[in-house]
Amino acid sequence: MSIFDVLFGKPLATSAEHDEHIGVAAGVPIFGLDGLTSAAYGPEAAMTLLIPLGVLGVSHYLLPIFGFILTLLVILYFSYRQTIIAYPNGGGSYTVASENLGDGAGLLAAAALMIDYILTAAVGVSAGVTALVSAVPELHPHQLLICLFILAAIAIVNMRGVRETGFVFMVPTFLFVGTILATIGVGVYRSVVSGGHPVAVLAPPPPIVTVLPHLSTWLLFALLLKAFSSGCAAMTGVEAVSNGTTAFKEPRSTNANRTLTVIIGILIILLAGLSYVARAYGVTAMDPDAHNFQSVLSIAVAAVFGRGWFYFLTMGAVLAALSFSANTAFADFPRMARAIAVRDYLPHVFLLRGRRLLFSHGIYALTGFTAIILIIFNGVTDRLIPLYAIGAFLAFTLSQAGMVRHWVKEKDAPHRHIKMFLNGLGAVATGITLLVVLTSKFMAGAWVTALLVPFLIGLMMMVKRHYVRVKMETEDPTPLRLTGLEPPIVVIPMARWDKITEKAMRFGMLMSPIVKVVHVDSDDSDALGCVWDKMVIKPVREHNMAEPELITVKSSYRTILSPLMDYVLKLEDENPGRKIAVLLPELVVRHWWENLLHNQRVQLLKLMLLLKGNQRIVVVNIPWYL
Repeated sequence: MSIFDVLFGKPLATSAEHDEHIGVAAGVPIFGLDGLTSAAYGPEAAMTLLIPLGVLGVSHYLLPIFGFILTLLVILYFSYRQTIIAYPNGGGSYTVASENLGDGAGLLAAAALMIDYILTAAVGVSAGVTALVSAVPELHPHQLLICLFILAAIAIVNMRGVRETGFVFMVPTFLFVGTILATIGVGVYRSVVSGGHPVAVLAPPPPIVTVLPHLSTWLLFALLLKAFSSGCAAMTGVEAVSNGTTAFKEPRSTNANRTLTVIIGILIILLAGLSYVARAYGVTAMDPDAHNFQSVLSIAVAAVFGRGWFYFLTMGAVLAALSFSANTAFADFPRMARAIAVRDYLPHVFLLRGRRLLFSHGIYALTGFTAIILIIFNGVTDRLIPLYAIGAFLAFTLSQAGMVRHWVKEKDAPHRHIKMFLNGLGAVATGITLLVVLTSKFMAGAWVTALLVPFLIGLMMMVKRHYVRVKMETEDPTPLRLTGLEPPIVVIPMARWDKITEKAMRFGMLMSPIVKVVHVDSDDSDALGCVWDKMVIKPVREHNMAEPELITVKSSYRTILSPLMDYVLKLEDENPGRKIAVLLPELVVRHWWENLLHNQRVQLLKLMLLLKGNQRIVVVNIPWYL
């Protein structure tokens, strides 16, 4: 077994696709990790904005903020249940918006989702490493390097296939949920027993500011809106199940909806519970740039249990789950890219299935873009959060608006008015939230996303125009034309006589009676001309065949490629209507690194012929295997 098979698994036959489908148990870690682990950074994102208010911000405003967020989450849950039922073959925002609102809305959803998935992967990995750095501050200087290492590991695991990915991520998912639920349960119990004033095992760090005086109503309102918009990062994984419905076993819609129910139910408990524990124990966010920085989750667990074995078990589970939460993007991005490529708005390479029945090129693209984002922002979660959630809420809004249009068209659907109301309510709620998030985060970095969305739409439209033009130019409704067929003029560039060029000569003389061997002589030695009669002309005459012509081109400046190109283009001009076949002898080596030692001019000449040539110039490789 090769190392490649060990890392990525053995190739799967197309007939094995059914075996790769998953159930609810595997669906939760694959499509739910992003949503579930957002409980680790969603409250922190909101609490970081409440730092100027000190303890007052957590005690008075944190629970109301997350009350609104949870209400919005429930609305989205019921809305997406309808989407999954209506689109059992994958009802992502792009598909729903394209089919019901037109290509323009579909492209808007596609651009928003692509940005959101890239940021989902980046935020998941960086938040996981932030948890690690909180537990082991000595690793802070290596934060970016650890992020890139974990990203590479996730990409490798995803290349093994959907089913194996689910099994790998199942343990960290359930361990994360279990330890956080234990923290919430014990924290709530101690709070209730103590009358709402529990004593922390390890006291939280003091707030940066105890209270901000003289804060006007409007400034306070603006601050709370920003905290709400940052906390909405906890909702970004809601759409994942509807995008990946095709990964589930039959009945797809039933299994997908059960998975969505489990994910949303656990997420509501985690968000509400952590917000309550933070308020009860007086946990506030720390400055992300502080040398002794700890995440809110780290402070909360230490307050409930101290820094014993359970603390390190919890932080290890948080690290693993947060890092692997990027897997949600890896599960959905390739499927979404395929759906877009089917409509010719992305390169067709995204349609290809890899050796493990995956759309591998989507995984490659997501890994590359995520690595770039992590490098730009140095792997710091709080620098990524302002860019986050905008794409998700734009996609939510378009998807739910598209579903309203869907139910308008489906006049025979049972209870369609109730379904229309649910999706309409979802569209209005997410639309309002989108405006709040965009407004409150615009100067903090959301303007980048606002610029990237139209840029990506423009790129996709360019790709579409290219495919339309290619289809129009290459489409041929006429039958095979057999008139005017004649052998091509064969051109063989040749530096010297050897086995490689001898093979090219044999093939060229088989193709056509007109063979022109072009030799560029830069030092007046005429090495080929000295042996031409003996090695070529004499055997040809003995067999009464058409003699090939040797064309010697003098090169005063020792260049090889330009004289060859000039000759081929001149020959094409002098023979209108005639095909020119350029045969390129090429050495095929055993090891990849040996390519650096051979064939450089051949590759450049091939590229020049393809770029400068036209329909009548044909390039043929003649390989000689070493």
